[in-house]
Amino acid sequence: MRRPAVQRVIAAYVGKRQHEQAVMTKTAVVALGGNAFTKAGQPGTYQEQAENAAVMAATVKRVLDAGWRVVIVHGNGPQVGNLALQQEATDEVPSQPLHLLGAMTQGQLGSLIALAVDALCGPGTAVPVITHAVVDAGDPAFRDPSKPIGPFFAPEEARWVAAERGWTMREDAGRGFRRVAASPEPLDLLELSGIRALVAAGNLVVAAGGGGIPVTTGPTGFQGAEAVIDKDHAACLLAAALPAQALLLVTAVEAVFLDYGTPRQRALRQISAAEAQRYLDAGQFPPGSMGPKVSAALRFLRGGGEVAVITTPELLAATLGGSGPGTRIEHSCAELRR
Repeated sequence: MRRPAVQRVIAAYVGKRQHEQAVMTKTAVVALGGNAFTKAGQPGTYQEQAENAAVMAATVKRVLDAGWRVVIVHGNGPQVGNLALQQEATDEVPSQPLHLLGAMTQGQLGSLIALAVDALCGPGTAVPVITHAVVDAGDPAFRDPSKPIGPFFAPEEARWVAAERGWTMREDAGRGFRRVAASPEPLDLLELSGIRALVAAGNLVVAAGGGGIPVTTGPTGFQGAEAVIDKDHAACLLAAALPAQALLLVTAVEAVFLDYGTPRQRALRQISAAEAQRYLDAGQFPPGSMGPKVSAALRFLRGGGEVAVITTPELLAATLGGSGPGTRIEHSCAELRR
């Protein structure tokens, strides 16, 4: 006699889950900088990174609570720099190639993010995925390395290291010489189908950490490449491939500004893709500042995305929802498939 009541409970539960899944149909890719985990002035202890990860997890939870599926892409600049410095500190352990340093930081930061998210959302919510990004061995970036990584060297040390290891060394803003690495454009992600399956299953996925481990095609398959990949470019590629409806680029300032650093400085709140492109073309967003983020946002929107957000962690969910003071870039219906 109790079976109908049990069936009603089961039916209600199934109906609730179906409703939740129907509501949570949109996906947001969140791009976090490596400095979100090792802030300026911090040496990067485990405790510091864990505390910073907890702050970022709270930010991500607000996006989840708003009904979005979330995929996190993170940078790794400070962490790779620390690993490179450790590599130079001893001759007792063989140094590893750059792409493996990227793999190490994927595991490092993926664990920090997963533990922090799971502490707020429950065990197993977050799933880090070691991700390889395919790049073209003929990419011009390999002929002109430009991305500084690792420690600083005095001029004589830099010459010795360059000759010994074949590194390209460049002077960095009067602070000494640093190794510069190629930063090619990511073309594909090898683990994309697995990432899609995890997202569809309702997991928060951490993927393409540090922009992905760069690999090129060789005679025996894929092989690691001495390069680093821009994490915003990787986030844009992943967002388009999933596909995601929103690309959220986390930064240290609350919005994108026009005439930044001048008395005429003013924030951009909600703008169209066409407006953002005009400002970019006019030189308002320098390559070493907001330029890469605005470029990634526009590329995402041209690929069919619905909205791109650029703001601080605290303002991310509100700006995505349309009420926050961060920058929200959309395209009009007329521009949607242009």
